[in-house]
Amino acid sequence: MNRKGRVLLVTALVGVVGMAFRVSWNALRDIANAIGADDTAATLYPFVVDGLMALALVATLVLVGKDRTFALRVLGTYTLASLVLNYVHGLVPELHGRTVDWGRLAEWDPANWALVLLATSLPVGSIYFGSDLVAKVLHHRPTPIPTTSANAEESTETERIRSTADLPESTPAPVAATVVRVPDPVAVDYLKSTVPLKPLASIAPTPVAPIEHRAMAAESPRPRGATGRVPDAAKSTRPKRTPGQLLDEARAVTADWPDAKVTAEGIRREVHTSPANARMLRDTILADRATKAETTA
Repeated sequence: MNRKGRVLLVTALVGVVGMAFRVSWNALRDIANAIGADDTAATLYPFVVDGLMALALVATLVLVGKDRTFALRVLGTYTLASLVLNYVHGLVPELHGRTVDWGRLAEWDPANWALVLLATSLPVGSIYFGSDLVAKVLHHRPTPIPTTSANAEESTETERIRSTADLPESTPAPVAATVVRVPDPVAVDYLKSTVPLKPLASIAPTPVAPIEHRAMAAESPRPRGATGRVPDAAKSTRPKRTPGQLLDEARAVTADWPDAKVTAEGIRREVHTSPANARMLRDTILADRATKAETTA
């Protein structure tokens, strides 16, 4: 609700309470005159009863816990007392014209004694309960709302770091490794001496995150089906070629290829061999071409 709506709501509440107090004020004044109060006391008597009700209502909105329960009980008690006195004022017409005898609010004596006791004890109760409620409101301290400060965040972070340090598994220290480029493996008979490559610059170690040990359910491996002997019809009929035969085929295939086209993938497709053999053949052919170019020069 916006501010304008709240102002209208409070204004309407004050208006209703004011009109209700004016209606109740007439009945309580006549009751006060009937129990022997003078004109000034009778005029102030409604403020004693209904005024304490307003005070108890404010205390109910401010206090919490047991104090709030006490304020609600005071509010309910004085509301009931004001209702009873207004009810008696409506039943006894003589109270309107002030023709009733002093101390006579009902024809039945026990009821009259109870009503007179109620009407005369309300001012004393207002002094006691009103002062108690005011003291409780003045000494009330609202509960502060917890806020997350920077110090709290730092302490939480420090506690987390300490807890990590207490783990039984420590983080392994990073190891600096020097990466050296190694040429592809080729056959010993067809390799020629080449200049060794220079080692690359060392790579900065990368921090390794600590390994968390988690309990996992063991998975049972699937039973592998029994395999028998491979039939001869399923075997390849192509005989296994020697490195020399592979090199001869590769030289014949790449005889008219430029150096840029001599790649391991191209040789593998043409000669139908493995990637490792294709790399070996590529390096051998390129080395042969480089040697021939130097000899020609």
